[in-house]
Amino acid sequence: MALPKKLATLNLCACALLFSQMAQADEPWTNPEWADTAWYIGAGAGRANTTIDKDRLVRGLMQNGASSVTFGSTERDTAYKLFMGKQLSKYFAVEAGYFDLGKFGFNASTTPPGTINGEVGFRGFNLDLLGQLPLTERFSLLGRVGAHYTRADAHFSGNRLFAITNPNPTEKKLNAKVGVGLEYKFTQALALRGEAERYRVNDAVNNRGDVDFFSLSLVYKFGKPAYARPVAYAAPPAPRVEQAPAVVVQSAPPPPPRPQPVSEKVTFSAEALFDFDKSVVKPAGRQALDDLLNKLQGMNTEVMITVGHTDSVGSDDYNQKLSIRRAEAVKAYLVSKGIDSSRVYTEGKGETQPIADNKTSEGRAKNRRVTVEVVGSRP
Repeated sequence: MALPKKLATLNLCACALLFSQMAQADEPWTNPEWADTAWYIGAGAGRANTTIDKDRLVRGLMQNGASSVTFGSTERDTAYKLFMGKQLSKYFAVEAGYFDLGKFGFNASTTPPGTINGEVGFRGFNLDLLGQLPLTERFSLLGRVGAHYTRADAHFSGNRLFAITNPNPTEKKLNAKVGVGLEYKFTQALALRGEAERYRVNDAVNNRGDVDFFSLSLVYKFGKPAYARPVAYAAPPAPRVEQAPAVVVQSAPPPPPRPQPVSEKVTFSAEALFDFDKSVVKPAGRQALDDLLNKLQGMNTEVMITVGHTDSVGSDDYNQKLSIRRAEAVKAYLVSKGIDSSRVYTEGKGETQPIADNKTSEGRAKNRRVTVEVVGSRP
């Protein structure tokens, strides 16, 4: 029996998956990206395709006395995989796993009357280097290269086996594999992958070929960081201006002191105000903004400036637009609470003003923020 010599038509089989983790969608996060060095596990299923070398088999039967051959083949089967990985950095991970690519076979009937049937299945273990390229906060491109150690179990039956001395041969072989895919993050810990992988394989009768595996996988990452409440930072009060002592020319009481200008700046982490990759202020964020407004009661507010910031994950254009949307969302909420819209200004800085190192997950969490600066005076 021969294995595939060319790639068959691509068919992606989507498997139904239940997402119990989605019930936690409202949980506040401190780090929408996965931790740079986290462990993760996953499972996937889909369709494996191959091509049976029909011409070679028919030619062999004709050379051994058959005048005609009726040929059928099974070139697709359900396949699955289980894997475990270690994130080495934002861009690379290493994965080890177990896979079962299913079984493929053929059946041939000849004239003079005769039959031969063959079937081979592949299963084994793999070790891959996985490359990841973030496109947005949710989407990443995937690429992999690795090796797999696969066992091929074949079985032949019929009355035209000819030179086959062992009807149940087995072979174990180390070969290469490659793959590409796309990953979508539902939450901080749960993601969905769609992948196309090619396995170079040996069957049990000294033939080589390829098996292509198209799969959907769920990935769960461990080590989700704990929630940290937003910390407000108040800017130091503006320096007082020293005035020359007034010259008393009459016994009238001195005028009341003029209100001193003050400036206060409060910084909120993006996770305190918004859900992952969103620009709508969530209930916990509204409470944080209400606390700020309570502290400003009695203050004669002249100007309020809201500024959105992001980390470096994703494109510059995407981050700039997200920072502007979040600053506008904060302004809209403040206006809904009675602040004069003409006194509130917004800015989006994107990833251009980091306050921490974007190479670490902790640094990126600090860089995702919204600042609210209030300029006014108190009596």
